[in-house]
Amino acid sequence: MWKWVLLVAVTVAVTVPLDLIGVPSAALFAALIVGIVLALVSLAPAGVPRKAGIAAQGVLGVYIGTMVHRDALTALGSDWPIVLGVAVSTLVLSIGAGALLGLHRDMSPLTGSLALVAGGASGLVAIARELGGDDRVVAVVQYLRVALITASMPVVVTVVYHAEKSGHAAAPATQGDSAPWYLSIAMLVVIVLVGATAGRLARMPGSGLLGPMAVTIALELTGTSFGLAVPMALVQLGYAVIGWQAGVAFTRESMRAIGRALPAALSLIVVLNVACAGLGVLLAHVTGISMLEGYLSTSPGGIYAVLATAVETGSNVTFIVAAQVVRVLLMLFAAPLIARGLSKLTQRPHTRASTSDSREPIRVAD
Repeated sequence: MWKWVLLVAVTVAVTVPLDLIGVPSAALFAALIVGIVLALVSLAPAGVPRKAGIAAQGVLGVYIGTMVHRDALTALGSDWPIVLGVAVSTLVLSIGAGALLGLHRDMSPLTGSLALVAGGASGLVAIARELGGDDRVVAVVQYLRVALITASMPVVVTVVYHAEKSGHAAAPATQGDSAPWYLSIAMLVVIVLVGATAGRLARMPGSGLLGPMAVTIALELTGTSFGLAVPMALVQLGYAVIGWQAGVAFTRESMRAIGRALPAALSLIVVLNVACAGLGVLLAHVTGISMLEGYLSTSPGGIYAVLATAVETGSNVTFIVAAQVVRVLLMLFAAPLIARGLSKLTQRPHTRASTSDSREPIRVAD
């Protein structure tokens, strides 16, 4: 029990300053780092209960689902085919880059594919282990991707696109009145139970996350969500549980294995970012939006930094939000299926995995 108290206390102490400086999914990042450190010095709990991990996936799935609004998606108008085509191209590029990363001797093709999927980092970390990948590697590489994109965006926007702050920035579309917190929590519980159960019966990969997300999206698009809003305290707790799940499983050997793969991962992340910027040029040419808006619409990550930049530069925020939502949803729903299929096609005998042998596997059918 004292190890859990220590883990929670240190995670909260690290999360607060990270949240204040605007780190995306601060609780997940803090929980991952704290879990790793405590695990390496043998002060971490043995593991996170499976039911807690499934509940955290459900909360995160509903939270992501509430970001989908009819008004934002209708902003695409007749441009939706090219936006969808760009999102599919981004998926293909990221899966291809992940397959190359999976050629590394310390990584399986499935883990490599999930690690470089350009969108839904926290969701992919949440379901990586259930799909048969190493959630520790996925977490580290995904956060490296998000950090690199977020850090480079202000430089690219200023140097390449010569953007300046606008005093008349348009605000993004927002949802109507939210339901009372107690009603939202009651709806959340029902959606998680129904969505996870339906997803499991349908043999959906990552059913704990994708099932509730699918139900929430259906409610949002049909206008029957009744102002559902997931309390941020629950979102932060969900992030923390997912971060702990990956962090406390680290060992010194797994750290060395991930360290050996990071140079290749970093190179592939840079290539992926440049390729997506090229897709932004294509999108701008076809739809008539500016080059800056094309770049922001196709950025393969850092969605919070994207939206903040769009608002500050007076860009078409509604279009950018819609394009980014299409990308994230496509990544979360399609990437697990493609990654699993790719891993079956590229299975190598005697592949060395960075996952500890002593770690209890989670059956995909569960």
